[in-house]
Amino acid sequence: MHKAEKFILWFDEIDNLDVPIVGGKNASLGEMYQKLTKKGVNIPYGFAVTAHAYRYFIQEERLEESIRNHIRKINPKSVNSLAMSGRSIRDLILASHFPPSLQVAIIDAYRRLCRKYGHHAGVAVRSSATAEDLPTASFAGQQDTYLNIRGEQGLLEACKRCFASLFTNRAIHYRMDKGFDHFKVALSIGVQLMVRSDLASSGVMFSIDTETGFKDVVLINGIYGLGENIVQGRVDPDEFYVHKPTLRKGFKPIISKTLGSKKLRMVYAQEGARETIRNTDTGKEERGAFVISEDEILTLARWACIIEDHYRKPMDMEWAKDGRTNGLFIVQARPETVQSQKDFSTLKEYHILEKGKPILTGKSVGVKIGQGRAQIIRHASEIHQFKEGNMLITEITDPDWEPIMKIASGIITNRGGRTSHAAIVSRELGIPCIVGTNDATEKLRSGQKITLSCAEGETGFVYDGYIRYKTVTHHLKDLKKPLTRVMLNLGNPEQAFESSFIPNDGVGLAREEFIINEYIKIHPKALLDFDMIKDPKIKAEIEALTPGYRDKRQFFIDRLAQGIATIAAAFYPKDVIIRFSDFKSNEYANLIGGKGFEPKEENPMIGWRGASRYYAPQYREAFALECRAIRKVREEMGLTNVKVMVPFCRTVEEGKKVLKEMARNGLWQGKHGLEVYVMCEIPSNVILADEFAKIFDGFSIGSNDLTQLTLGLDRDSELVNHLYDERNDAVKALIASVINKAKANKRKIGICGEAASLRGFTEFLIERGIDSVSVAPEAALRTTVTVLKAEEALKKR
Repeated sequence: MHKAEKFILWFDEIDNLDVPIVGGKNASLGEMYQKLTKKGVNIPYGFAVTAHAYRYFIQEERLEESIRNHIRKINPKSVNSLAMSGRSIRDLILASHFPPSLQVAIIDAYRRLCRKYGHHAGVAVRSSATAEDLPTASFAGQQDTYLNIRGEQGLLEACKRCFASLFTNRAIHYRMDKGFDHFKVALSIGVQLMVRSDLASSGVMFSIDTETGFKDVVLINGIYGLGENIVQGRVDPDEFYVHKPTLRKGFKPIISKTLGSKKLRMVYAQEGARETIRNTDTGKEERGAFVISEDEILTLARWACIIEDHYRKPMDMEWAKDGRTNGLFIVQARPETVQSQKDFSTLKEYHILEKGKPILTGKSVGVKIGQGRAQIIRHASEIHQFKEGNMLITEITDPDWEPIMKIASGIITNRGGRTSHAAIVSRELGIPCIVGTNDATEKLRSGQKITLSCAEGETGFVYDGYIRYKTVTHHLKDLKKPLTRVMLNLGNPEQAFESSFIPNDGVGLAREEFIINEYIKIHPKALLDFDMIKDPKIKAEIEALTPGYRDKRQFFIDRLAQGIATIAAAFYPKDVIIRFSDFKSNEYANLIGGKGFEPKEENPMIGWRGASRYYAPQYREAFALECRAIRKVREEMGLTNVKVMVPFCRTVEEGKKVLKEMARNGLWQGKHGLEVYVMCEIPSNVILADEFAKIFDGFSIGSNDLTQLTLGLDRDSELVNHLYDERNDAVKALIASVINKAKANKRKIGICGEAASLRGFTEFLIERGIDSVSVAPEAALRTTVTVLKAEEALKKR
C-alpha cells in the first residue's frame, strides 16, 4: 500500500517530502527523527494519523456538504458570523464517530507505542495541517494540541478534537485571508511520546534573532512547566543568546542571559476522572534561578545549528526538558518566516525628534514607531468593537484576536515576552508592539492619543500624544566601500544587532560605562567588599540585583562580559575595540554603593580617572574584574575580534603599569592576537607619540577631551563652551602631528570622537591619511558618503 493510502505512518517512515500526507509539523518531526537523531538531536518517537485518515473520516461521516453550507454563511467582516459558523462545524465533527477501520488503526498504533515505552504511555497529540508551517505561510498554532493523553479512549477523543480544530475561528479566517480552499487543506495528527516538561521546563528557540534578523545567534526562551504559557504570553521567560560562529568552533559563547520573572508554572491536574492543566505559582528561589543550566543552553544551541544546517534556513523550534529523566528534546521545528525573508538591501531608520516623558515602558518588538488612539479591549468577546487604525491595548492576545490585530496601528500588552503571541504576530504584520508593560490597561485610557516607540533599543516607550519622529530609508546596494575604514561608536548592547546591518568596518569605540551603568548598576568595590558594607539599604539593593550570585564579583564579570560579547558577536569577525572604564570619581560615586569608595574631587574631569585607577592599590582589584570579563569574552566565548583600549593615559610610564596590571590578570598583549590601543586625548599623548607607539599597538584620537585640554576649557561650562571647537587650528595641528607619528611608527590610528562626522573635519582627516573614523550609527552612512567624496577628491589632485 502506498504511503498516501495509509491511516498511520511512523516517524521513521516519513520525511520532508511527505507534507501533503502528514502536514508540515509531522513531516518535520519524521525528517528530524530519521536524519538528526544520529547527530545527537533528541526527538520523541511517535506516529502520524495521516491526512488520508482525515479525508476518509469526513467522507465516511458525510460531513463535507454540511461544512460547506456553514462556511457559505460566513460574513468576512463579521466576527460574530465567523464564530457561529466555526462553532457549528466543530460541533458537527465532535458529534460524529470514527469509522471502525480508522479507530482500529489508531488504537493498534498506540498499543505498539505502549509496548515500547510502557503501559498507558502518555502522549502529546498535535495537529499538523497540510498547509501549515510552510515558508510562505505562518500563523502556526491555529489548530489544537492535547498533552499527556493516556489510554485508548482518551487518545481517540483527542484525535477527534484535533480534526475539529481545523475549523477554529482563527484557522477559518486565516484560510479565507490567504485564499486557501478549505477542502484542499487537510489535517494530520502527530501522536508523540510525552516529554514531562510539567516537572521541569520548556520553551521556544530560534536560529535567528527575532527582532532584527541577525543570523549569527541562537535565541532561546525558557519557562517552568508546560510551554503553553510562553506562547500565550502569560509568563516573562528567561532569555538566552548564543553566538553560532564561535559555538561551531567549540567555544561556549553564551553572550547574554536575562532572568525572567517566571511567576507561573503550568502543570497537569486531576479533575475527577479527567486530567486537565492548571497554573501554579513559582517560589522565590525558582524565580531567581534560570530554568536550564549553561551546559543545557549550549546543547540546545548546538541542536539549533544542526537543525538549521539540515534545513538550510533559519528555524523556529520548540524544546522541552523531561523532569523524570532530565533529558532535553526538540518537539517541533519549522522554518522561521518573518526575519529570514527580510530585505536587507534597504535600511529604514526611525528617529524620535522630541523627547516626551514616557507613560509606560515594556519590551519592544521590532524597531518601528507608531501612533494612534488607544483602545482598551479586555476580552475576546469585545473585539468586534475595535476600530481600524487604533492602538490595541490589552492583557494578552491569542490567535482569536488576529482579525483585529491586522487593522491596529500598534499593539501594547500587559503581559508577555518577545516570543508571545502578540510579539510573533506583530512581527509578521510589520506593526510596532510593546509587550510586558504590566499595567497598560490601567495607565492608558481609550481614545487617548499615544506614540509607541520601538526605535530606542530593547525597551519600548509609550508617550502621551503624537511625538514628532522621522523615518529615513537608505538604499545600500549602490554604496561603495571607502579605503578609509568607517567604524561605529557603540556602547549599548541592545542596539548592536540592528546596527550591524549598517555598512561598517567594525566598532572603533565601545565604552564599558554604558554596560556598567545599565547592566550592572553597582560599584565594583561594593561587590568586592560586599560583606563589609554596613548600610542595610545598599546591601538589599545589591542582593535584589544579584539573585543566585553568592560570589558578587562574578556578577560584575558575567554582566560586563555579556554586554561586551553581545557587541563583539554582532560585528564578528570585524574588530571591536573595547575601552576600559573611564568614569570620573563623581560618576563612580553615583553607582550603588559607590559613595563609600570614591574621593570628592574639585575637578573630576582631570582627576582620578582612566589609566591612573587601574594600577592604584585602592582600585586595582576592581580593574581585575574588567580584565577577567575581557578574558571570558575572548577565551571562553572565542570572540578574539575584541581589542582593548586604555583611556586617559597621561604618561608612558603609566601605560607600562597598566600593561603590567593587565598581564597580572591574564591579559597578555599579543596573546591570541590581543591588541592594546591607547586613547590619544591628552596633549602629552601627541607630544610623546613616538614613545607611546613603542608600547601600544595603535592610537584612537578622542577629540572631545583633546580639544578641551588643548584649549584649556571645561566643555561643560556654559561660560566658555562657545570656544569649544574641534576644528580649532591648535587641535588640528596636534591631530595632524599624531597621525604623522603613528604612520612613521607603523601603528594604526583612528578617531572616535564626535569630530569624525563633522563636515569639513572628515575631509581634513582623510587628507592627513587617518586609517579609520568611528562615528555614531546614525552618522555612519552620511560619513561614508563624505569619506568617499574626500578620497575621490584626493585622487584628482
